[in-house]
Amino acid sequence: MSRYDPRGKANRALLVGVSEYDYTLSETPDGVPGQLPAVHHNRNRLRRALRALAVFGEGEVTDSPSPSHDQFDEALRRAAQEAEGLLLFYFAGHGIVSNSGADLFLQMRNARVLAGRHDVFPNAPSFVHVLTELAGSRAERVVVILDCCYAGNAAGIWQRFQGPGREKILLLMSVQSNRLIGVGDGGGATPFTAELVRLLDQHRRDRDELWLSDLHTELKRAMLAAAHLTAFGDVQEPQAAWDPGEDVLLRGGTRTDGAGRGGTGSGHGDTGGGHGDLGAGTGVGSGTGTGTGDGSDGRRGVNRTDGHGTAGSRADHGGTAGSRTDSGRGDASRPRGRAEPDPPPPRLHGRRTPAPLRTGLRDATARLRRALARFRGRPRALAAVLLALGVTALGSYGIVTLTAGHGTCLPPLELRVMTDPDLESTVRAASDAYLNSGANTTGAGCRRTGVTVFSAGAADAVTALGQRSEAWQDPGGDDDPQRDVGPQPDVWIPAARADVARVDAVRRAGSKVRLTPDKEAFAFSPVVLAVPQELGGKGDARRAGRTLVELIDGLREADPGADVRRTDPEYTDAALLATMGLYSGSGEARAGEQRLARSGPPAPTAATLLCTLPDDDAVDNRTAALVPEFLLKSGVGCDRATRAPRTADYPDDVPGLEPVFVRVRWTDADRDAEARRDAVERFRDWLTGEGGLQVFGEDGFRDTSAEHRLLAAEPADGVLPEPGALLESAGPTGMNTALEQYRSANGSGKVLFLLDSSGSMTGLWDSPSGGPGLLKQSLGGLGPDDEYGVWAVYGTGGRGHAELLPFDRHGRGEGERVLADRKKTRVHDDEADPHAALLAAFDEMTARGRHDDRPELIVYLTDDEDDNRLTGKNLTQVLDRAHQAGVPVAMVSLVSGGCDRGRPDALISETSGGRCLDAGDDLGTGLHDEVARTGTGEDR
Repeated sequence: MSRYDPRGKANRALLVGVSEYDYTLSETPDGVPGQLPAVHHNRNRLRRALRALAVFGEGEVTDSPSPSHDQFDEALRRAAQEAEGLLLFYFAGHGIVSNSGADLFLQMRNARVLAGRHDVFPNAPSFVHVLTELAGSRAERVVVILDCCYAGNAAGIWQRFQGPGREKILLLMSVQSNRLIGVGDGGGATPFTAELVRLLDQHRRDRDELWLSDLHTELKRAMLAAAHLTAFGDVQEPQAAWDPGEDVLLRGGTRTDGAGRGGTGSGHGDTGGGHGDLGAGTGVGSGTGTGTGDGSDGRRGVNRTDGHGTAGSRADHGGTAGSRTDSGRGDASRPRGRAEPDPPPPRLHGRRTPAPLRTGLRDATARLRRALARFRGRPRALAAVLLALGVTALGSYGIVTLTAGHGTCLPPLELRVMTDPDLESTVRAASDAYLNSGANTTGAGCRRTGVTVFSAGAADAVTALGQRSEAWQDPGGDDDPQRDVGPQPDVWIPAARADVARVDAVRRAGSKVRLTPDKEAFAFSPVVLAVPQELGGKGDARRAGRTLVELIDGLREADPGADVRRTDPEYTDAALLATMGLYSGSGEARAGEQRLARSGPPAPTAATLLCTLPDDDAVDNRTAALVPEFLLKSGVGCDRATRAPRTADYPDDVPGLEPVFVRVRWTDADRDAEARRDAVERFRDWLTGEGGLQVFGEDGFRDTSAEHRLLAAEPADGVLPEPGALLESAGPTGMNTALEQYRSANGSGKVLFLLDSSGSMTGLWDSPSGGPGLLKQSLGGLGPDDEYGVWAVYGTGGRGHAELLPFDRHGRGEGERVLADRKKTRVHDDEADPHAALLAAFDEMTARGRHDDRPELIVYLTDDEDDNRLTGKNLTQVLDRAHQAGVPVAMVSLVSGGCDRGRPDALISETSGGRCLDAGDDLGTGLHDEVARTGTGEDR
């Protein structure tokens, strides 16, 4: 790679300026800080400035005003595809970073900040995503200009970026890392972009040649002179990052010496491997000379030759320089013919760089000058020395960062902490407290370690650590845990100690990961049945000492309308632990699942469940939730005043949550192994000690003693301070068995619809609320892997039914066409025999369920006109078969009173474990929900 002249190429510039946001803090707590009217001026002024340069032709500058996330992605993709020479990407708007500062997100118009969510910054593409798109473009060079808060954090991300194409990307950033910046009063452009445009216009008027490195140097000088302050109180200082030797021509100029770009090296003192203002700069020119260059920003730089000429110091800094003319621009780091005083030294968190460090740098530079003087007249030897220095600079990014204004503290080593989704909010709060604690702060006020917390589905985490570690470390093809699960963790905090043993049980030979768990958990929280207070006082007053099934059945006996909901057992350990108690008390998985209410797919986390129940007050007031106890105190990110107050019932057969600290070490990841191990141990000591336990206590957790005392003095409302003996640890075998049973019971389903087609159904046939219409609505709960069939029930002799749709996998459209065909799906001038039809249905489903444990359902839609055939011996026979078959029956009566106590419909559904619906219910919604509990359709 080398200096690049894009003139005459197919160049593109994409200017993204987000001045208007849909969600701001003044309107919603999850909004961005505010509108950015100055960015509107940025976009317009920069567009005019770029079009006036000779690099971009007609139609090559694209303006993207306040795009949504989707619009941004499309604009970025299009620019990346069209650019063949230079691609310039500019962003101005709100920027936000992860806790550690290791990840930068660019917030688009519809961005929000959802604390506690897995996707905490929705509609804010990560800078890694942007880099990936740009690196994969057809462009030969890419210039990225960022004018946003935390823009400087992009340098570290670029430095760590491993994708192909990284070497062609050059970054120009408006501020140091970890800095918030002002945007002015909105009457004009932001300070950085205003200076950027001024310099572009100045060089256009002067017809000067302008390279990106020159632009950075002049921008830095102008911004330091203007003394715009960051939120930390230090001066806003533009940053840059690119590989050594790289530069991009932004405007061609008029030359008086005919020798190309200057007789001496560039002298701007850019760093090798990071453009950090310390290290080896590069020079191109025909002039000769030797010596050292002195960067204009007060930090020393070393010039070197690229083979077109010998590096030399600038004439205006003395030494034995080759000829340098103002027009030749041998060094662009100073205005021509004028000395520039050194700017103030860099600061550490608002304080001046310590004097010993400044002195050391000056002494080291003086020694370097003396050493290089020995090589005057020996260009090959000089080049070899400088090449070694350049390589050293590539490995010294931390030193460069410290001395070159990248925030003045070394970028802290970043720990990645993976945890259970139910624990994420608390672990994140603890990591936030740790980041700013004395245990994580140096004497100079810098952070020792950054911590990024992310959650992964519990089952996915176990599988990835046990069976996908090779792909996690080196993704390839379709197997990419970094995409599916998250980054490689340094620490894992599962919610159950048994998860480590579950990983060991499925670990493959050649695994790339080694887990070292603590011997004991550091906190505890029981899984409780959180019952609305209106229901809690109706039944048995005993809130502990009973099994989960006894608690649920007692709740339903007290109020038949009560429901119980549980979250996804594949996603959180709390849900899987509750499932163990549910299945052990019910005897089998299907019976356990029938004790739960479910409308659509289960909520992913307990917090989500407790937040969505209040969407319907009636549902919230009658629904008990299986959740970790701590959520009754810590809150779940939604307005607690809107939720029904709940009391905790403590099942004695459900293990509790036991978060445990697990060290995760990766094979062949030894570049910073010692430092990383030290950082992990310091975080572990704090998290499991007084500091971390205080945070867990504030969120409602208990200690790990036999009594499981609350860590905080004040219990939450509805929580028993001393609930008695609680089941502690789950075993790996029990957890795996329950998960396998859940997957089988909740896999693809089998549904047999019985549609009463007797003559009495004539008036209940053609409307959307008629028999065929209700059946059609319910098909949305079935997916392509589900099997179903439809029988027309009529006739009092023979089989008592006719097949409308054979039992098989059918697309939704196929079933709808059959139901709409009035030649096939019609009323018959005959009576129906529900006794014969139901017995035949039990036989059919029993035969189909012999070899699997997939969920099954029989649906009978009827007007009950012929239920005189469901009395006496006939009814007893049907009830006996319903009990034996174990297939739930949803009896759907199209008339009022069909589900009254003692009626055949109610008895059949109750005996079979199904649900009875009549005209007093919302039949469409109720039937759809019942089918969705069995099926796997998109409308679940």
